[in-house]
Amino acid sequence: MPRNSALVSTKAACLRRFGKFSRLVKGLALASAVFSSQLITASHSFAVPFDIASVDSSIVDVSGNEIQSQPQSPTRASTVLKRTSAQSPKDDTQSKPLVRFHAWGGSAQVNGYLQWVAAQVSQRFNIELQHVKLADTSDAVSRVLAEKAAGNHDNGSVDLIWINGENFAAMKKHNLLAKDWVKELDHFALTRPEKNSAMVTDFGEPTLGMEAPWGKASMVFYYRSAHMKALGTAPGQTINELLRFSQKAPGRFTYPVPSDYLGISFIKYAAIALNGDKQSLFYQPVTESSLQAVLPALWAYLDQLHPTMWQQGKYMLRQASQLQRLVGTGELTLAFSFTAAEIPSAVNRFDLPDDVRTYAMQDGSLANVHFVGLTYNSKNKTAAKTVVNFLLSPEAQAEKQKLTVWGDDTVLDMASLTQAQAMLFKDEAVHKSALDKSQSAVLLAEPHASWTDKLREAWYERYGARY
Repeated sequence: MPRNSALVSTKAACLRRFGKFSRLVKGLALASAVFSSQLITASHSFAVPFDIASVDSSIVDVSGNEIQSQPQSPTRASTVLKRTSAQSPKDDTQSKPLVRFHAWGGSAQVNGYLQWVAAQVSQRFNIELQHVKLADTSDAVSRVLAEKAAGNHDNGSVDLIWINGENFAAMKKHNLLAKDWVKELDHFALTRPEKNSAMVTDFGEPTLGMEAPWGKASMVFYYRSAHMKALGTAPGQTINELLRFSQKAPGRFTYPVPSDYLGISFIKYAAIALNGDKQSLFYQPVTESSLQAVLPALWAYLDQLHPTMWQQGKYMLRQASQLQRLVGTGELTLAFSFTAAEIPSAVNRFDLPDDVRTYAMQDGSLANVHFVGLTYNSKNKTAAKTVVNFLLSPEAQAEKQKLTVWGDDTVLDMASLTQAQAMLFKDEAVHKSALDKSQSAVLLAEPHASWTDKLREAWYERYGARY
């Protein structure tokens, strides 16, 4: 979560070591320095008042108050599309409106899907969509914050941003997102927000029309079945069974440090699952008393788990992608992901062996909705809205859900679709390494966004850097 100016200086040294938030803190400090020193020079390319290369991650291509929720008039939303796509002969000679979509670039599936989207919006609406690949979403948040501090309110370098959780909370707090625009999209009504609060709530924070839902994800575990057979054991189906597996098969499981998104996701899952009688606390803004109420069970568990993990827990992975690599090389038997479809896709690419199987924990799978936000200082808001409306179309959502494309679950409500639209989502042949979606699963909603930072800080305070 973002901090006020009085706390930034005292927390900066600590948070700098926590990867995900270090960039956001640096952005805050940079924005303050640029604004106060008045040593501002305009950037030719982005109209940003400092050397954008110092914080830009676009060149990194590494390998997830109540709003008006009544369906809007199709005429109003269609007007957005027509204004963008209907070009006069004179306009045809000019360059297309450019929409820069800042999104994590660490997945070949996501990158490939966005290339397909770019081709579609170019052909249909004469819009150029540029995927600016990020190593960390907070880089883009920092950039928009710095632009605002420098007075760049109309010519921002970020148009759309793929966000949720603490990054959304930070942008919301600092008024970095356009407000109440999602209701203009005719396809937003297909999510049935009036019946599905997850479409208008992000980690406990009301979205206030600042971001549009894009997809759904939940935590899954996957394992080497040949290893399990050789070990004479089975993967744990609950958080406590996971500990017993790791004790029986030491060195065959680990999780990334909580500066990584998957690492902190594991901590949140464990904290919720281990505090069954206190779960309501996680869905309110964190307080010192609520934090101290849930930490004892978490520490007792991790103190037992760490010595049984890979490298005895003394050395832990810094990035989620390394988990899959270690399973592929056979060093790990059991791992987890927040993208179920990446497991069979990795098997098809021969990055994982074909004996890998995927399952969901019986005591609950941490789950969330991810969103697309529109920045307050985008100069191409009309074109950006057209892109998001297409992202929410049945055609684009069905393409995204295909296992061979991305495998990201749709946010559309099937009951809102026509028969022809629903047919686009017809199930494909089931991959033997894929999650069996015919089995029911308990979903655990993400805690309020304020918990993420507090749990991360508490973990580092107790265990220190382990890489």
